[in-house]
Amino acid sequence: MVMFTMSKMANVMRLDNPVGIIVIYLGFGAGLSVFIFSGFIKSIPLEIEEAARMDGCNPIQTFFLIVFPILKPITITVAILNTMWIWNDYLLPYLVIGSNYRTIPIAVQYLQGGYGSKDMGAMMAMLVLAIIPIVIFYLTMQRYIIEGVVAGAVKG
Repeated sequence: MVMFTMSKMANVMRLDNPVGIIVIYLGFGAGLSVFIFSGFIKSIPLEIEEAARMDGCNPIQTFFLIVFPILKPITITVAILNTMWIWNDYLLPYLVIGSNYRTIPIAVQYLQGGYGSKDMGAMMAMLVLAIIPIVIFYLTMQRYIIEGVVAGAVKG
């Protein structure tokens, strides 16, 4: 019986490229996303769906016109959590992608030279450049999270 490590499995399945790592991240991130979405959907009152049915909506219309807009804050929360996880992940791309492609955390690690020498100026500049996009993403999406918390706080 042959034991496969994650890197060997990625090579066999041809996932050792940027598209393959996206497929792997979809698989690993699906569990948390489904858990968060299912908990939020269970908190939506059934009366809203019943009112939509009484107004003549079929189940597909009820989902896209009623439930989906209610899911906007939780969708953005899941997007922020997954984006921050993927952006900062070091181990999975290091094990799967190999040396052909580098993510930002792996590129920062390569700025450390041999025998403990470090180019601190280049490393700090790269870390600042790596932080800027995720901070901008978080700041633009933050208002949706606050709207979701405020909307969920009032029950009548």
